[in-house]
Amino acid sequence: MSKRLQVVLDDAEAREIRRLARSRRMTVSEWVRQALRVARRQEPETEQTKKLQIVHASLRHSYPAPDINQMLSEIEQGYLK
Repeated sequence: MSKRLQVVLDDAEAREIRRLARSRRMTVSEWVRQALRVARRQEPETEQTKKLQIVHASLRHSYPAPDINQMLSEIEQGYLK
């Protein structure tokens, strides 16, 4: 589903965007859509998204780990030292 977006520009900005779109042989709408896509890709990822990507990447690997009881025992021993 498409959504309409209205943006208010001053005359100079509108002229410049029309000129840029014309120089690339595209409509102003298409030029704006492409500019917004580029801007969106350049935005830094949210912290939550970045964390989820790290978790998903780590799940693609197998890491050697001892039995849970052995790990808990070793952790407990570390506390006692």
